[in-house]
Amino acid sequence: MKRIAFYFSFVMLAVVLASCRNDGKSIITPVSSGRPYEVMVVADDNCWMSPDSALYHVLDTDVPGLPQAERSFRISRIRPANFDRVMRIFRNIIIADIQDIYTQTKFKYTRDAYASPQMIMTIQSPNQKEFDEYVSKHGQVIVDFFTRAEMNRQINLLREKHNAAISAKVGSLFDCDIWMPNELNSFKTGKDFFWASTNLNDMNFVMYSYPFRDNNTFTKEFFIHKRDSVMKINIPGSMEGMYMETADSIFVDVKNIAVKGDYAFEARGLWEMRNDAMGGPFVSHVRVDRANARVIVVEGFVFKPDKLKRDLMRKLEACLYTLKLPAQKEVFELPIGAGVTEITITGDSIK
Repeated sequence: MKRIAFYFSFVMLAVVLASCRNDGKSIITPVSSGRPYEVMVVADDNCWMSPDSALYHVLDTDVPGLPQAERSFRISRIRPANFDRVMRIFRNIIIADIQDIYTQTKFKYTRDAYASPQMIMTIQSPNQKEFDEYVSKHGQVIVDFFTRAEMNRQINLLREKHNAAISAKVGSLFDCDIWMPNELNSFKTGKDFFWASTNLNDMNFVMYSYPFRDNNTFTKEFFIHKRDSVMKINIPGSMEGMYMETADSIFVDVKNIAVKGDYAFEARGLWEMRNDAMGGPFVSHVRVDRANARVIVVEGFVFKPDKLKRDLMRKLEACLYTLKLPAQKEVFELPIGAGVTEITITGDSIK
């Protein structure tokens, strides 16, 4: 009898907890399924198999700055009828909502609706033609949306667990802070220089500084010249005459970005070891430490020959956003994306 009463009490407690909702969400939120950079599309056959198939082509684009072609996302598709409670806990979801009740095409999103962490983007459109045109025109918004969502998840993981030894080294050398994965457990220091790597040297983090002169610092030519001079001194090869340098400068992409509202210069391309058959991709952030009139460069680079590099590179890139300059207190979170409206979840429906 006591066992029955205990079981009944347990079931009632589970029902009460499951029914407790905050802003339409259950207090008990399941962990999302799927791997990083994996996207599930909810679309009918008419949308997914249309002649243009715009959404698939957008998601199937290559990641920039890698030595070999690697797709931005792993893609799966289900029909709306199969979008049940099991499928709803996927981490990244795109819903193609094409109905004539809409007057224009829009992006909307919600986070942690049915699981955590989770991002759901809904694309509302009155017809298939406008849907394809809108998706093709704003394809980069979709790619950036889910890429930044994954990077923010990586930043949140680092917030809970990061390499304290690297943070201490960076603090003592540069009076800055940065969060890097625990796997990077080998260190080397130089004059205004720090290098950390894994035991396999597949993931690498570099940080260096130099005085700020003028705005010509933030040009592609200056960046490559400065990077090559620093790497030649601090990252030599196994034999004399071997050292790291930037590969063909034509393929180095640079752009201005904002990190926590401050200006930053981003560069990505390929590196190689002079007089040796070694190389791989890199991504760098160039920041201005106004308090000390200097430039701070943080960089992640990967050496993993004949293997996929996308996830390692994106993991390192997310880490670069955690850099805190002396005058900063909080870690930056990447904005999800312009032109995308946040929506709310009520019960099991998206509005």
